[in-house]
Amino acid sequence: MSPAKPKSPKNPPSLREANQQIVLPGAVALDILRELEFMLISLRKMSDHAIFNPEFDFDTATGNFVIEGQLRDRLAKVRALLSEPFDNTLGDDDMGDIERYVEDLEFWEPS
Repeated sequence: MSPAKPKSPKNPPSLREANQQIVLPGAVALDILRELEFMLISLRKMSDHAIFNPEFDFDTATGNFVIEGQLRDRLAKVRALLSEPFDNTLGDDDMGDIERYVEDLEFWEPS
């Protein structure tokens, strides 16, 4: 499966009243922004480097960066920090608001 462009669900689910407004402490927001900044700027620098250095193996470098930069752990941290303030009470469909909102995502599968 090729990477899909980010999109919102066609019919966003209604949120529980407690999840209509989510507030993050400034320190938590800064922690999230720091992680995202590391990932985005590093990937941009790799991409820029690849443009001017045709011998640069972008695919290998990106794979190494994902592993060595611990991107999976960093993204899990960001997800946890953003998810923490949500009320995860299950609805009639036995899902919380977050689970319901992401249920239509198509994840990578081996070819």
